[in-house]
Amino acid sequence: MAENKQSNTPQRYNETVEWLFGIQRFGSKLGLVNIRHLLGLLGDPHESFKSIHITGTSGKGSTTAMISSILHAAGHRVGMFTSPHLSSFTERIRVNGKPIPPAEVVRIVDEIRPHVEEMAETEGLRHPTFFEVITGIAFKYFSEQGVDFAVLEVGMGGRLDATNVVQSLVSVITNVSLEHTYVLGDTVLEIAEKKAGIIKKGGVLITATEDDAVYDLFSDICKEEGSRIFRVGGDIRFKKLRANLEGQWFQYNGLSHRLGELFIPLIGRHQLVNASTAVGAIEALGLHSIQIPEEAIVKGLRRVSWPGRLEVMQESPLVVLDSAKDTEAARAARDAILEEFTYNRLIAVVSISSDKNIPEMIGHLAQIVDHFIVTTHRVMGRAAEPSVITGEVEKHSRSYQIIPSVKDAVEAAVEMAEENDMVIVVGSVFLVGEARELWHKPPYPDPV
Repeated sequence: MAENKQSNTPQRYNETVEWLFGIQRFGSKLGLVNIRHLLGLLGDPHESFKSIHITGTSGKGSTTAMISSILHAAGHRVGMFTSPHLSSFTERIRVNGKPIPPAEVVRIVDEIRPHVEEMAETEGLRHPTFFEVITGIAFKYFSEQGVDFAVLEVGMGGRLDATNVVQSLVSVITNVSLEHTYVLGDTVLEIAEKKAGIIKKGGVLITATEDDAVYDLFSDICKEEGSRIFRVGGDIRFKKLRANLEGQWFQYNGLSHRLGELFIPLIGRHQLVNASTAVGAIEALGLHSIQIPEEAIVKGLRRVSWPGRLEVMQESPLVVLDSAKDTEAARAARDAILEEFTYNRLIAVVSISSDKNIPEMIGHLAQIVDHFIVTTHRVMGRAAEPSVITGEVEKHSRSYQIIPSVKDAVEAAVEMAEENDMVIVVGSVFLVGEARELWHKPPYPDPV
């Protein structure tokens, strides 16, 4: 009893999370040998539930959240695995929308850790990566919780990602653009081919790619695998009806449903694409004789929660947070701000991780931003130097200042903004998570 009580203390949880993040020193290594071995030691928990698998350059987190919410609304027990997180590691692993309790993180890591250390010493294996270990934690927790479905967001790529041990009923590839080129390839088609590795024999693929060459590649692979393919913008269509700061309403015309008015509490046309992709994935379950009622689609979309995506924190002055962490997301943020918001002057608080295409991201933002406040999120080793970002800002003749502390930067932006101005905190998920704590204190913040 004393040991169980101890495992519930914040200190034990903090120590556990620090150990987990310490594994990041082993780097990111793609491949399925290690994760299969680790899951075998855990009793192959991933074989106990049905899976829907999501990859793509952007939108995969939102799409994962929407699919999970719909399945939950239909009465299913649903596991959801996403990354990264805003404020707490526990956000990455959820059952029916609720984050894994800290005590469960401690308990499962205590069980996994000896296996991890054993694998590090075993010939033919290596020390599991951070993502492999947390994938093992998620699958074990989902199995113990008796989930009916696990909705899984790929960490990187697809074919060799640790999550690709599952035999998913439905695969989703939201879109493809250049990302992680040092690992996934130098061209969009090379990257698309890696992502297509989640397509399963006899399965179903839902994609929202607008690139015809990418779609043709996916179509050819689906033919080889005997998998069916459906495309948002072709087989699946939507029409925006109206929007406000609470969200937006749209019509949906899909594989088997014609829905006259759906609501999502998320802003921006890209979220309508994500919602249509999610509903398409839900409809595709019908090809496996799993029927999800229309009322669950309506209720699930209305209830979905995915913070930090054009999320309104306050209205006077207007402050919005957006995890536009890469080029595609920055473009979508630019378009959504132009379409959905009214303001006199736009002030942006920006921090971007160093592995992103900073010139293109700043290029998109500079089209709408009047003044930049460049800061540095607290995930050491990931944030780009402010001088790199300001160097790009200067190319677009925008005013800027550097305030190293995220908290100070956000407070300065809000103080600078007049009543009809808008503040957008935009860039890295880590930036948005840190800024969001000024309005919403997380119950289990990560140790700093």
